[in-house]
Amino acid sequence: MARGEGAEQYSTGLLSIKPINTDIKTAKPKAQRNRLTVWNKLCYAIGGAPYQITGSALGFFLQIYLLDVAQLDPFHASIILFVGRAWDAVTDPTVGFLVSRSKWTGIGRMMPWILCSTPFAVLTYFLIWYVPSFGQGKVLWYLVFYCLFQSMQTCFHVPYSALTMFITNDQKERDSATAYRMMVEVLGTVLGTAIQGQIVGGSTNCPTEPYDLDSRNSTNTSRVSLDETKQAYLIASGVICIIYVLCAGVLFLGVKERKENGGEKTLLTFRQGLWLVMSYGPYVKLVIGFLFTSLAFMLLEGNFALFITYSLGHRKDFQNILLVIMLSGALTIPWWQWFLTRFGKKKAVYFGITWAVPFMILIICIKSNLIISYLVSVAAGVSVAAAFLLPWSMLPDVVDDFKAKNPDIHGHEALFYSFYVFFIKFASGVSLGVSTLSLKFAGYVTGSCSQPEAVSLTLKVLVAPVPVALIAVGLLILRTYPIDEERRQGNQKLLQKILDSESETSVLGSEV
Repeated sequence: MARGEGAEQYSTGLLSIKPINTDIKTAKPKAQRNRLTVWNKLCYAIGGAPYQITGSALGFFLQIYLLDVAQLDPFHASIILFVGRAWDAVTDPTVGFLVSRSKWTGIGRMMPWILCSTPFAVLTYFLIWYVPSFGQGKVLWYLVFYCLFQSMQTCFHVPYSALTMFITNDQKERDSATAYRMMVEVLGTVLGTAIQGQIVGGSTNCPTEPYDLDSRNSTNTSRVSLDETKQAYLIASGVICIIYVLCAGVLFLGVKERKENGGEKTLLTFRQGLWLVMSYGPYVKLVIGFLFTSLAFMLLEGNFALFITYSLGHRKDFQNILLVIMLSGALTIPWWQWFLTRFGKKKAVYFGITWAVPFMILIICIKSNLIISYLVSVAAGVSVAAAFLLPWSMLPDVVDDFKAKNPDIHGHEALFYSFYVFFIKFASGVSLGVSTLSLKFAGYVTGSCSQPEAVSLTLKVLVAPVPVALIAVGLLILRTYPIDEERRQGNQKLLQKILDSESETSVLGSEV
């Protein structure tokens, strides 16, 4: 239908322009203009690390930090986690709308957002991990700075995600750059987990052998250890803040944002942008499908540190187990990139996401065993890599599909990315809020070195049965996703013809 009309419209325009091209030599090396160097791809990929470094630190450690270090009531912690993520979700389409209406500057349209948000993001992130001395306003402190950080992070990440469409017009180059990005982002989660885990993991307010200490000494030891733990969280956040700034600098210096061809942007109201995105079938199916699968992995991520600590009893090893998962994911990203190139993205989704299911079931069925926990973590990391790579690899295909059907609409890329992130972050807020509330109803004791059996059972449910059910629903929805390899390649050819036509027209205009 619309696809055929778009093809007809541009095929006729192309026939009238092509013969003129024989006298123009400057338009010939279009493949070279679209190619990215390895250095460009690496610099672009490094720009995605701050989001994942801070995200992994917050995802794995914020819940346990609020409960055991800041010593908030589980109900208050659930409010902070849910409201913070819900606020973060709301800011995504807002920032996406503002970015889509931004004017081109000397450094691009996306880059000013990235640069201006970085110092504020760093400051607010650091203050999240500070325990204020006052007791009454703790909840408000964490809620305010968590929401502020999420807003600043959104101002960084939404334009960065949309930047994929502005570093090159070649689909293969974008896929390659996305693979570099996912590799670095998974390494970012490794780095975030390693920094936070290794610095904080050695500090605990639980004595190693509490039965050897009388009650008075135990209390003193606990107090001293809690202060050390607070200090360790601050050191870890300081290191992450420095890395954040360095990565933003590398992105700015190593990536050139290309001005979009195809005329002026189509200025849309917020309502028009919302309708434009949410009425597009392939995008809706992709987002809803990954919404369920992402929610599954977010539940696993948010509760895994508590699960390892209180259900499996590996208090001293939980940071190492988390690190193994992320390392396994980082090392398998290149393999998943080869797999989706060889067999297609939809097959990679089915195979990659379902890979985690048997290991989720295994970890709650076996008796606590450290060696088996490490082996399961290695296997689970393979699926985490697929969950990282595939949504961001498939989103550009949807944007291209939309462009092929709506060639007269420009400047909409940030809307697609921001609304996708909106749904994922909102799901994250729901998962964190619900899981923390579930722990409260199960009888979670703040600051305690051991928890009731009901807490252990609740954690087992949150890291296996519920995620498995969500994965099943998500994959069923993704079966209806219509953009297969044939359609994707057809869109690529059509868009390349449109791009060539516009480039040749602009060259002719400049010659005249």
